Amino acid sequence: MKPDHKTKLLRALTALVLSVLVGGCVSKDMTDLENYTEQILAQPGGRIEPLPPIKPYERYLYQAQESQLRDPFRSIFDIPVKPRGPDDSTNPEQLALTNEISTHNSEELERFELDSLRMVGVLEDPENLWGIVRDTDRTVHRVQVGNYVGRNFGKIINIQEDRIDIREIIKDSRGQLEERAAALALSEE
Repeated sequence: MKPDHKTKLLRALTALVLSVLVGGCVSKDMTDLENYTEQILAQPGGRIEPLPPIKPYERYLYQAQESQLRDPFRSIFDIPVKPRGPDDSTNPEQLALTNEISTHNSEELERFELDSLRMVGVLEDPENLWGIVRDTDRTVHRVQVGNYVGRNFGKIINIQEDRIDIREIIKDSRGQLEERAAALALSEE
């Protein structure tokens, strides 16, 4: 349906009336604004409070090493192993763990924290059971018994269908190396 001449005229008249009404609300008189601005500018300025005094820097010298405490800014793997007793320096267990740390080849999954890795499945062939692990970059890796994962020299000791058993090497509070059991459970994602 085509609008007729009367409808067009009515719309134009309505638009004209509305524009006159809206235009009538605008005043060019700005004397109130100018008077208010003059009043504000005539008032005396306030005083700005001075800045609080700056306290001088007091240097703190960390002296815990004099008390035979561990330096918190050094990695625990950089601290030499302290013998527990007179015959602990030749402890075969400590020597074996130290030797394993220093002689094993670094592997790709050792750059990730163990809790950031996810076991997503297993692959089985006639000789081996392989674990499938996904890292934080969502890259999938195939691992087997003897591979290392995590930042604490985690060696895979057993792979099952629902988890991967890991033996980590950590330092205790005295700086002695010890083994800790860990596992990656099959992720339900």
